[in-house]
Amino acid sequence: MVKKLCRWILYRLWGWKIDVTVDRPNKYILCLAPHTTNWDLLLGELYAHAEGFQCQFLMKKEWFFGPLGPFFRKIGGIPVWRSKHTSMTENLAAIAKDSKSFHLCITPEGTRSLNPNWKKGFYVIAQKAELPILLYGVDYEKRIIRCTRSITPSGDIDKDMRDIKLYYKDFKGKYPEKFTIGEL
Repeated sequence: MVKKLCRWILYRLWGWKIDVTVDRPNKYILCLAPHTTNWDLLLGELYAHAEGFQCQFLMKKEWFFGPLGPFFRKIGGIPVWRSKHTSMTENLAAIAKDSKSFHLCITPEGTRSLNPNWKKGFYVIAQKAELPILLYGVDYEKRIIRCTRSITPSGDIDKDMRDIKLYYKDFKGKYPEKFTIGEL
């Protein structure tokens, strides 16, 4: 019932399409860009429910207050303390290695604001846990969710990050002026 409702809202009511040619294995990092609005979370949740899978996601801890805390945790949110230096990437990589199933969505910009210096934690987690990175792009202009490429970290982070950024160069976020792949 939930799946049908989410499919109807996303594909019929809102008019989104999908172009996803990469399978989702039991364990992966889902790299999602561009991230320019809070609507990306709703869009992602609708997509996941419409396609019948669940994915955890990282979100700044400030959103986990009052009744929103339990709600975000229930739908897969993991709070991030950005002001503290924690070993979050190491902890998530260890959890991923020890789990039979691990699905984590990370937005590499780390913010909804313009940021040419993408965070590399998603890459580090994938490399340490030996996971593929599924490259999901959201294009508000074309109303399409696309994943036509995955990458397995080679260890050459600069080369891999360049390839990842180039994949996203033509995607238009809800607010295109807030998205950049930076200098390559």
